[in-house]
Amino acid sequence: MSIRRDRPADPSPMPGHRGPMMPPEKPKDFKGTLRRLTRYLKPRQGALLVVLITALLSTLFNVISPKLLGDATSSIFESFVNRTGIHYAYLLRLTLILGGLYLLSSLFSFIQQYIMTSVSQSTVAELRSEVQDKLSRLPIQYFDRHPHGDLLSRAVNDVDNISNAMQQGISQLITSTITVLGIIVMMLVISPLLTLVTLITIPLSLLVVKRVAKYSQKHFVNQQKELGAVNGHIEEMFSGHQVVKAFGQERKSIEAFDKMNERLYEAGWKAQFISGVMMPLTQFVGNLGFVLVSIAGGIMVLMGYIRIGDVQAFIQYSQQMTWPMSQMASVSSLLQTALASAERIFVLLDEPEELRQEAAPIDLNALGSSIEFERVRFGYKPNEPVIRGLSVAVKEGQTVAIVGPTGAGKSTIINLLMRFYDVGEGRISIDGVDLRDLSREQVRSMFAMVLQDTWLFHGTIRDNIAYGREGATEADIVEAARQAHADDFIRTLPDGYDTLLTEDATNISQGQRQLITIARAIISEPKILILDEATSSVDTRTEMQIQRAMGSLMKGHTCFVIAHRLSTIQDADVILVMNQGDIIEMGSHQELLRQNGFYADLYKSQFAS
Repeated sequence: MSIRRDRPADPSPMPGHRGPMMPPEKPKDFKGTLRRLTRYLKPRQGALLVVLITALLSTLFNVISPKLLGDATSSIFESFVNRTGIHYAYLLRLTLILGGLYLLSSLFSFIQQYIMTSVSQSTVAELRSEVQDKLSRLPIQYFDRHPHGDLLSRAVNDVDNISNAMQQGISQLITSTITVLGIIVMMLVISPLLTLVTLITIPLSLLVVKRVAKYSQKHFVNQQKELGAVNGHIEEMFSGHQVVKAFGQERKSIEAFDKMNERLYEAGWKAQFISGVMMPLTQFVGNLGFVLVSIAGGIMVLMGYIRIGDVQAFIQYSQQMTWPMSQMASVSSLLQTALASAERIFVLLDEPEELRQEAAPIDLNALGSSIEFERVRFGYKPNEPVIRGLSVAVKEGQTVAIVGPTGAGKSTIINLLMRFYDVGEGRISIDGVDLRDLSREQVRSMFAMVLQDTWLFHGTIRDNIAYGREGATEADIVEAARQAHADDFIRTLPDGYDTLLTEDATNISQGQRQLITIARAIISEPKILILDEATSSVDTRTEMQIQRAMGSLMKGHTCFVIAHRLSTIQDADVILVMNQGDIIEMGSHQELLRQNGFYADLYKSQFAS
């Protein structure tokens, strides 16, 4: 292994590159958002056409009914006035027709809801898949810059809001629109003059809906923003609840939550209250229309311009007109929430992705595992370098330990090796091949990582070990567990390899969790290993067990070991001592102690007692 320094290390401190940032500003083009959302319905135009037809028929049968009831009333009234006797046969025929119309209306309404459920759920499933796929294609730096709670809110809450709007809102909107149009047609057939009296209130109702909806929209957007902040805080506090309790910060956490919750309350209250005002306002306008129809209709009956049954039908129509208007007001609130959620989702879907790369025509099995850093320069922010002119050559099979204070650039080297980030200047090569000439998938397939924070998913121990290699057999899984010294404790568990691990794996110890992750790394058969503080959170006895497992894992591999416990790296072939983005010392453990420099000071500070 060799090292070259192109220039002295920059004494400026390393800037922090992690931590949550505020989500990007949301777009205000609601018409564009609506158009984009409706594109998801285009592949389902046939089903929507059926929904429209069934809604039309269902509404048509309901709209005809008041006219038939009015005819029945007029027949009875005229029988009494003219003393001709009640026409029971005529009334029976009307009753049977009405019963058939109501039955058909219910049947078509059922078909409409059934098909609309299928349309809405398939549409939302497509959108949810797009969000999930998008998250898998976003670069690592996106997750470094955005709170996990906000991402969860977009992927879960916002998608659910759209689902509710499609399931309820679209169906109600279609039905309400057809009902209004059908009522207007029937009223024009009966009496154009009385229709004009009734329609006076419709522009007023539409004006109320438009004004209130426009004013409340900004509050719905703010509500979703505050909901994302609350979710982020809750996710952060729950994942770190032990630390919160250990430092007695419960009150501070609650106070922070209370402030966020209060902002969410204010935003939600304003959004819901303002949109909720639409329904009573439209009902008030509808009642005005009811009064006008009653007065005008009574006068027209006395003057002989219209039959009394037609006035009854008009009164029913005016009431039926109020219902869809009120539904539109209610649906407006639902659709506004959906549009605000769709905005947030589309912002996520429009984020720049990692460039998709084709696999290079290189046989990875033929590559060795020597690694060279050549004048590498990198910074998480422009003009703020973290790594400055780093040049290092690592021979195949060497174990390289990287030590240094926090912020020295240790984890940054790992990020660059795994191509979570690409170098700004210079190059990193494996066996002479530039990492950028390989696809990210090719690069990462040559590495295996064992981290301080063990990650095990909800599943069996067998599944968690097999996660390291697709198509792993039972023999492969058991052999990897044996090499990781995990087979013994796994077989003592009641269900052995079929033991179901919870999400936080509390049914096994921290050391056992780490052994399973080592087995997962072993089964992946990597060329290069990265061990990042793999034993820092366990006791000394467990550490010895893990060290034996890592010895099996490291045998014959090029290894990068990041450690703060210097006792764990004394057998490393080479130790790189980093500070402020550059390597300031290099050598074996004994050589560095004899230099009596930075490493010696670190070692003495740990073993001063």
